[in-house]
Amino acid sequence: MGVKGFVEGGIASIVAGCSTHPLDLIKVRMQLQGEAAAVTAAPQPALRPALAFHAGGHAVALPPHHHDIPAAAAPRKPGPLAVGAQILRSEGARGLFSGVSATMLRQTLYSTTRMGLYDILKTKWTPPDNNGVLPLHRKIAAGLVAGGVGAAVGNPADVAMVRMQADGRLPLAERRNYAGVGDAIGRMARDEGVRSLWRGSSLTVNRAMIVTASQLATYDQAKEAILARRGPGADGLATHVAASFTAGIVAAAASNPVDVVKTRMMNMKVAPGAPPPYAGAVDCALKTVRSEGPMALYKGFIPTVMRQGPFTVVLFVTLEQVRKVFKGVEF
Repeated sequence: MGVKGFVEGGIASIVAGCSTHPLDLIKVRMQLQGEAAAVTAAPQPALRPALAFHAGGHAVALPPHHHDIPAAAAPRKPGPLAVGAQILRSEGARGLFSGVSATMLRQTLYSTTRMGLYDILKTKWTPPDNNGVLPLHRKIAAGLVAGGVGAAVGNPADVAMVRMQADGRLPLAERRNYAGVGDAIGRMARDEGVRSLWRGSSLTVNRAMIVTASQLATYDQAKEAILARRGPGADGLATHVAASFTAGIVAAAASNPVDVVKTRMMNMKVAPGAPPPYAGAVDCALKTVRSEGPMALYKGFIPTVMRQGPFTVVLFVTLEQVRKVFKGVEF
């Protein structure tokens, strides 16, 4: 117990994060769809009167008929496959791995911390008279604590990752063109202040608590249920895949609304002397719902599931294999 859990969780998290990075990139691009229109909505032009004539020396104007003005059809938002193809066309295959260095740093800081801390809490909180099984409510509590601490540690890498992933959707003149995660963090601290590295940290912490509690607790609970039904001999690849995919779907459904707001908060550009597009997380959520509808909080849900499912499967399958490698090794 101790360092070993951090090392095992860190290795599994880095492998999972890098292998599913293109799916995470597509998810981020989809979550930012429609944002510019929502934040900088152009004022409606004044309408000319439909008819004007003089009566008794005074000009009288009749208001226009609204049905005479054709309503502009809202453009259809591209799906995950279309977004992926668009990235390939405009940025090439390398574009799908924009920000992968930040992903590696984020997994090293955030996921290593949450996985190791969850392992420690799970061991400490397991009642000795319960056959080594931790009750569900304690699993959730361990996940909430571990996720919150991990997110606070890894927030700078999270901000850098979101910005690097979103950069390709900006016009050429507005792109930040970070050379890597070190350059991104250095420029943010230099140009926007050190506090910018923890922009959206409250959302990051909230999301991480939700994801970790739902993901890790669901995996452990599902795995225990399968083994209780089929016996200890079923503790193999099929059980790990089934339990981890279930955990991925639960985590995606629980965290998507917070993830959308977090992505927009982290990606917002604040011009010198100008007020920020969003005053805070609540303001961001309200503006998003007001201008795009409540389902905007589930933008990118399909790619979130497509990413969270494979990520969680790779994470736990790798973790189980790494545990076998380190079995009997103490450090």
